[in-house]
Amino acid sequence: MFEAHFQTFDDSSERAESAARVECLRAELKRRGLSGFVVPRADRQQNEYLPASEERLAWLTGFTGSAGAAVVLAETAAVFVDGRYTVQAAAQVDDALFAIEHLVERPPEQWLEQNLKAGDKIGFDPWLHTNENAERLRQACATAGAELVAVGDNPIDALWRDRPAPPAGPVTLHAIKFAGESAADKLTRVRAELGKQHADALVVSDPQNVAWAFNIRGSDITHTPLALAFAVIPREGRPALYVEPGKLDQTVRAALSEIAELRAPDDLTRDLAALGNKTVRLDRASAAEALSRLIEKSGGKPSRGPDPIGTMKAVKNHTEIAGSRAAHKRDGTALARFLAWFAREAPSGRLTEIDAVAALESFRRETGLLKDISFPTIAGAGPNGAIVHYRVTRESNRTIGMNELFLIDSGAQYEDGTTDVTRTLVVGTPTDEMRDRFTRVLKGHIAIATAVFPENTSGAQLDSLARLPLWQAGLDFDHGTGHGVGSYLSVHEGPARISKLGMVALRRGMILSNEPGYYKTAAYGIRTENLLLVIAEPEPAGAEKPLNGFETLTLAPIERTLIDARMLSEKERHWLDSYHGRVRETISPLVDAETRTWLEVATRPL
Repeated sequence: MFEAHFQTFDDSSERAESAARVECLRAELKRRGLSGFVVPRADRQQNEYLPASEERLAWLTGFTGSAGAAVVLAETAAVFVDGRYTVQAAAQVDDALFAIEHLVERPPEQWLEQNLKAGDKIGFDPWLHTNENAERLRQACATAGAELVAVGDNPIDALWRDRPAPPAGPVTLHAIKFAGESAADKLTRVRAELGKQHADALVVSDPQNVAWAFNIRGSDITHTPLALAFAVIPREGRPALYVEPGKLDQTVRAALSEIAELRAPDDLTRDLAALGNKTVRLDRASAAEALSRLIEKSGGKPSRGPDPIGTMKAVKNHTEIAGSRAAHKRDGTALARFLAWFAREAPSGRLTEIDAVAALESFRRETGLLKDISFPTIAGAGPNGAIVHYRVTRESNRTIGMNELFLIDSGAQYEDGTTDVTRTLVVGTPTDEMRDRFTRVLKGHIAIATAVFPENTSGAQLDSLARLPLWQAGLDFDHGTGHGVGSYLSVHEGPARISKLGMVALRRGMILSNEPGYYKTAAYGIRTENLLLVIAEPEPAGAEKPLNGFETLTLAPIERTLIDARMLSEKERHWLDSYHGRVRETISPLVDAETRTWLEVATRPL
C-alpha cells in the first residue's frame, strides 16, 4: 500500500529526455517568432502541489521541487530554485543545459535583464503567472529593449505527447461538525467584506478559498483535499461555482445548488466578460494575469489585493480548533508508536529511509481516521537530512547508520484537522557538534513557543527569535521559521507565516508551524517542528495592549539524547520538561504497554 510514495528515477535517461525537450521547445519557439519562453512551476491557480498534467517545469528540466521556474532562450537557459532546493536541483537538472540560479537572490526577471538583447520577444502563458509576476517580467524585458508576449496556448502543451489527463476526483461536502460554520453564513461574511472594499464581485481563484467558502473538499491535488474550482461571488446576488460537472454526485449537486449557480469551468471566461464595467476583486497571490486581461477587455476594473477569504480561513473557529486538538492527540499516538518502534529497530542497522516512511504511515492508518498524508514524508538519513525538502526514491534510499542523525518530517490529513511534525533522531552516539547544533535549534524553537507579543505583531517580527541561538554561532537556516496550516486543507496555508517576509499580523485562532533547523551539507540535517495555535495571553498590570502567545498542539517527544542541557536556561528546561509531561500524560493512556514504557523514558525530566 506504500508503493505509490516511492519513485524510481534514471538520471541518465531523464537528462537525455530533458535535452531533447529543450531542443524541441526552441524549435517551436522559433516557429512562433519567439526568442524565449518563461516556464514557471505553476498551474492556473498557483497551487503548491500540482496535478501531474500541470508539471511542465519537471517535464522540461527534471526538477521536481515545489517551487521554481525556468527560462529558455535560443542559446542559453536557466533554472531558478530557492534555498530549500539547491542540492536537489544540482542532482536533477543537467547543468550543461541549464544554469542553476537562486530564485530569490537572482530571480528570472533579473536574469532576463542581463541575458536579453534589444528586439527579443519573450513568451509567457498568462494563465500561469500572477499579475505582479507578469509585470516584473514585462519591466525586465522593457529594460533590455525586449518585449513580453502573452501566448494563446502554451508551447509545452503542444510538445508534451503523453501529458496526463486533468484530475477528475469527486467533490465532497465538508460537514458542519468539522467546518463549524455553514457555507451560507461564510458567503454572507464575504459579501460584507466586498462592501468594505468597494468591490462589486470577487473572483475566488485559490481553490483553498473555494473549498472553505463553499464547505467542499476534493481529490484533485495530491495530499491536499482540494477540487480545482473557481468561484465568482458578487456583492449582491448568487455566487457562481465553476467546477467540472462530472465531479458532482446528486447529493453534492443538490446541496451546492441551494447556495450557488453551478457552472462548467469553460463558462468562467464568458461570465467575466458579462460583468461589464464592474470593480472585480482579484487575489494578488493566486489570480492569473489572464483573469485581469479578461476583466479589462470587457471594460471592468480589476482590484488586486488579498482575497478576504484568506484571512477568514486562517482564523479557525471553535469547532476547527477543537478538531485540530483532537487530530493532534490522535496523531500523537501514531507518532509515539513510530518513535518507540524506531528506537527498537534502528540499532539493528537494517532500517532504511523507506522502511521508516512506510512504518509511520502504517501507524497513522491504524488510527482508522487517516484520509491521507498531508505531504510526501521527508525522511533523510545522514547527508540526505541536509536536503531540506528531500524525498526518498528507490535510488536514493539510504540505510540509517549508527552514530548519525535521521530527520523525519511528516503530516496527516484527518477530517477534523491537518498535522505537520518534524523530529530529528539519532541512532547511537551523537557528536558534540551534533548536540550543539540540535540544542541551538531547540532553543530557537522554545523561544517561538514561549513568545508573548502584542496584537498586530507580524511573523517577521518574531522570526529572529528562532535564529538568534544559531546566529550567535555564525549559523542560520535558509527557510522560513513557520507557515500557516489549514483545517483539513493545505498543510501550507497563507496569508500568515513566521519568516523574514511574513508581514501579516498573527491573529488569535491561526495555526502555524514552528520549525527552525540547521543543515550541514553532505553531513546531516536538524529540524524540530511543532504546530502552534495563536491564543490570548493574560495581561499584566499596566499593560497597554492585548497580548497573544502560542499553545503547542503537536504531541511528540523531542530527542533527549541530542540535547546539551548545559546550554539551556532554567526557563528553557522548564518548558521542555512541562511539554514532555503533557505529552506523557496525554498519550500514555492511548498506546500499548510497550510504547508506554518507552514514552516514560523518552519524556522524563532533563
